[in-house]
Amino acid sequence: MSRQPEVLWAQRSDRVYLTISLPDAKDVSVKCEQQGSFSFSAVGVQGESFSFSLQLYGAIVAEGCKTKMGLRNIFCTIQKEQKGWWKRLLKSEEKPAPYLKVDWNKWCDEDEESPSDLGSDGDDATYGGEDDESSDEEGMLYLPDLEKARGN
Repeated sequence: MSRQPEVLWAQRSDRVYLTISLPDAKDVSVKCEQQGSFSFSAVGVQGESFSFSLQLYGAIVAEGCKTKMGLRNIFCTIQKEQKGWWKRLLKSEEKPAPYLKVDWNKWCDEDEESPSDLGSDGDDATYGGEDDESSDEEGMLYLPDLEKARGN
């Protein structure tokens, strides 16, 4: 029997971002289909099987789906077929499974999206950092010391 890893999601007008929390995953398989079907499977550190399938709210560009492996997470960027904001992640109006959660660190409301969030391949600008232990040099924002900024 397979289990489901925790999945965090966020969106922009042209993309959906999924962060799958599964440290040191092996045999990772991700499938995206035009009609909005997303499937994931992998093997965990102790050999346990993880998998889930999602029927996304709208159609996607199958060849516009990208996967990036981190030490602790698997990052998936899914390109929407049509620009626009989805009301929810899934087509079904039922309450989503407990393993699906909003990624508030990457969340952006419609009116907050800036032109810099968009772009032909804006994955790195909006989805920086490989894992929880990223350093400033690996895409984390630099925040200056407030005392120095005030001139004290």
